[in-house]
Amino acid sequence: MMLPPAEDYETLRAGFAWHIPAAYNIGVDVCDRWAEVEPGRLALIQVGETGGAAQVTFGELHDRSNRLANLLAAEGFGRGDRIGILLPQAPLTAIGHIAVFKLGAISIPLFTLFGPEALLHRLKDSGAAAVITDAQGARKLAPLRAELPALRHVWSIDGGDALSLEAGMARQSAQFTPAATRADDPAVIIYTSGTTGAPKGALHAHRVLLGHLPGVEMSHDLFPQAGDRIWTPADWAWIGGLFDVLLPALHHGVAVVGRRFAKFTGEAAFDLIAEHGVRNAFLPPTALKIMRAVPEADRRWSISMRSVASGGEQVGPELIEWGRRTLGVTINEFYGQTECNMIVSSCARLMAPRPGIMGKAVPGHEVAVLDADGRPAPEGVAGMIAVRGPEPVMFLGYWNNAPATQTKFHGDWLITGDVGVHEGGGWIRFIGRDDDVITSAGYRIGPGEIEDCLLKHPAVQLAAVIGKPSPQRTEIVKAYIVLKAGFKPSAELKAELAAHVRDRLAAHEYPREVEFLSELPMTTTGKIIRRTLRERAQAEGNAATSDANCAAPPPQRQRDT
Repeated sequence: MMLPPAEDYETLRAGFAWHIPAAYNIGVDVCDRWAEVEPGRLALIQVGETGGAAQVTFGELHDRSNRLANLLAAEGFGRGDRIGILLPQAPLTAIGHIAVFKLGAISIPLFTLFGPEALLHRLKDSGAAAVITDAQGARKLAPLRAELPALRHVWSIDGGDALSLEAGMARQSAQFTPAATRADDPAVIIYTSGTTGAPKGALHAHRVLLGHLPGVEMSHDLFPQAGDRIWTPADWAWIGGLFDVLLPALHHGVAVVGRRFAKFTGEAAFDLIAEHGVRNAFLPPTALKIMRAVPEADRRWSISMRSVASGGEQVGPELIEWGRRTLGVTINEFYGQTECNMIVSSCARLMAPRPGIMGKAVPGHEVAVLDADGRPAPEGVAGMIAVRGPEPVMFLGYWNNAPATQTKFHGDWLITGDVGVHEGGGWIRFIGRDDDVITSAGYRIGPGEIEDCLLKHPAVQLAAVIGKPSPQRTEIVKAYIVLKAGFKPSAELKAELAAHVRDRLAAHEYPREVEFLSELPMTTTGKIIRRTLRERAQAEGNAATSDANCAAPPPQRQRDT
C-alpha cells in the first residue's frame, strides 16, 4: 500500500510523501514483479458470455506479454511508437497494454463500440503504427486503412482480415528484456472529448499509475486488504477501467474480474458479484441507480462487499443509504478527470461521510477552488476546481495540441473545468462541470442535487437535469426522466415531479419542464451526456422561436406592445 497506516484522514495526509523512482515501467511493475516471486498468483478471472470463467496467473501474463513484446519488436516497433488496443475486457487487453509498456512504446486504449469516425480520428491524430484487435475490430478498420498511412499492421486475436496475433506470438520467445524507461517517459494516450472540438489525446507518463494509487487505495477503504477481488462495468478502454481498477489491482497483486456486459442490468451485476466473490467494485452512479431499481436485492443475492467506489457524477444521499442497506458498505465518492485523475475522495474507514460532498484531497495532491482571477475562493463560494502541478498523476499534455495544453493551466494550477465549493474542514463539494451549471434568474444551480431528489420519487429510475435557454431567466431547469416499470408518462406525473423537487429543495430549483425518455444518453463509463440533452433543448428552443416568428402575432400581443 502506498498510503501510510492511519486511523484518521489528518494522520494519513501528514504521513504521506511521494516516492517516485527515476526508472519505472508500468508493465514491469504490474506483471514481472509478481511473476518473479509468485508466478501462480491469480491475476485475472475472465467471465464468459455464458457464465463460465477462465483464470490467468501472473506467470501467464508475464510469458504472453513477453511474446507479444517480442513480436512487436520483430516487426520493427519500438520506443515511442503508438500501438492501439481495440479490445473489450479480456486477458489479451491487459496483455496488450503490458507488452506495449515493456517495449517502451505508447498504448492507445480504444473502445470496441467506437464507430469509424471515432476510430479514424484517434488513430490518425496519434499516428498509430499498429492496432491489436479482434475480427469485429478488424472489419471496422479495413475501410479506414487508406486514410491511415502510418498504420502498418493490424493484428486480430480471432481471425478476420488481419494478421493472426496468436500465430505471431507463438513464434516468439517468452523471454524479453523490458525497455529501461524513466518514470516521466510517455506510456499511454487516452482520448477525452471534453466539451468542445474534436477529442484530445491526454498523454500520460509511466508515473501515472503510481499517481493513481493513493486515490484508489483511499476510495476503497485502504485497498488492498486480505481477500480483496475487484470488478467494474467500466470498459478498460477508459481511464476509469484501466487506471482506477485493472492496473492498480495488478500492481497490488489483487485478482481482477473481467466482464463487461453488452447491456448492463442490475440483475446481471448482482449475479456476477455473488458468483465470483467480488469484494470491491468501481460502480459509476448510473450503474448504482440501475442496480438500485432491482427489487429485494438484499434478499435475492448473498454478497460480501468490502468497498464500493463511485465517481463521474454526484453520489447523493439516496444512493449512499441504499448502498448501506443493500451492499453493506458506505459508497466512497471520488473525483478526477482523464488529465489528472483520483485527486479527491471520501473514505468511510477514516471519516464519516457527508453525502452530497465528494470528499477531501487525496494525500499527495493539492486541490483548491479558485475564483475567476485564479485565487482561492472563500469557503462556501463556488469556483473552479484546480490541482497544483507538477505531480505524478498529471498528464504530460495533449498529444499534438500545445495550445489546448496551455489553456488547461493557470500558472502551476491545472484547471479542471469543474465547479466546486470548499465546505470547510478540507471537504469539497462538486457542483458540476462549468457548462453543466444552470444559471436561472441569477441563481447558479447544480444538477446533481435535483437529480438525487428526483430519484427519491417512486416513479423515477433515472434522471438528468440541464439548463434550457430561456429569454426571461437565461435558463430554466429541465428534467429528463426514465420511469420505472409500471409507471406511464402523463401531465399529472410531470406536475407531481416538479412539486416533488420544489417542496424538497427550493422554488428556484424545481424543473419547469419535464420530459420522459425511454433511455438517457450515456458515455460508455456510465456518465450522463448532458451535452446531448442541452443540444436537444437548444433545438427545441430554436424550433419554437422559428414557429413564433413565422406565425401571425396574436391580437392581444399587438395590443400589449
